[in-house]
Amino acid sequence: MLPYKKSVVIIPTYNESENIEKMVTALLNEYSDLSLLILDDGSPDGTANLVKKMQQSYPNLHLIDRGKKLGIGTAYITGFKWALKNGFEYIFEMDCDFSHSPQDIPRLLEAAQNADLVIGSRYIDGISIVNWPMKRLLLSYCASIYTRFLTGINIKDTTGGFKCFTKKALESLAFDKIISNGYSFQLEVNYKIWAKGMKIKEVPIIFYERRNGQSKMDKSIVFEALFAVFSLRLRKVFGIL
Repeated sequence: MLPYKKSVVIIPTYNESENIEKMVTALLNEYSDLSLLILDDGSPDGTANLVKKMQQSYPNLHLIDRGKKLGIGTAYITGFKWALKNGFEYIFEMDCDFSHSPQDIPRLLEAAQNADLVIGSRYIDGISIVNWPMKRLLLSYCASIYTRFLTGINIKDTTGGFKCFTKKALESLAFDKIISNGYSFQLEVNYKIWAKGMKIKEVPIIFYERRNGQSKMDKSIVFEALFAVFSLRLRKVFGIL
C-alpha cells in the first residue's frame, strides 16, 4: 500500500481560478489520504479565495497566500520547508493546469520507494508531449540535450516540473544557496541532488498543454535555464554548490 498519508503535493499558483477547483477535487477525491499545499502569489483572479472556500470540505487542503508575485523558485522553497516542518516523507511538485496528470501520482510515489528523487519525464520514452508548437518543443528538448552535454547529468528531462522528492533529498539541499527563481529552479535542484550522488529515477509521463488559462512559458524562460547551466557547472568546478 502506498504511503499517501506521508505525502504532500505542492502546487504554486498565479491566476489559476479556471483550474484550481478541478485540480483540488481531482487530487483529493481520488487520493483522500494525500495532503495538498497551494502556494498562491496574490492572484488577482481570486485563486486563493477559491482555495479557502474548498478548505471547508477538505481538511487536508492547505494554503499559503504569499500576497504578491515572488517567483516559482521561492514558492517551492517555501513549500519544501513547510513540508519538512510538518513531517512529510514524500513531497511532490506539480502544475495546476493539468499539464501533469493526477493519475500519475501513484506511479511516481511507487518509484520513490527506491529512489531519492523521481521525475515525471517527458523525454525518457521518446517525446511525450501533446499539443505543443514545434518551436517550443524544440527549445525544450534541445535545452535538455545541452544541459546533459555540459554538466554530465544523466537524466533526460532536466527541466520538468512534475516530481516526487523524498525527505532525505530535500534535507540534503541548502535552500539558502539556491540561486534560481524561475524555471531554471528545476534544473538547479535536479543537478544539486545528482551531484550529491543520490538516486534519481525518471518515470515516463505524457505532458499535456494546459487546458485553461494562459501559459507562463516563453523563450526567456528557456534562455534563463541555459544560462543557469553555465553557473551550475562553474560552481561545481569551484566547489561552491
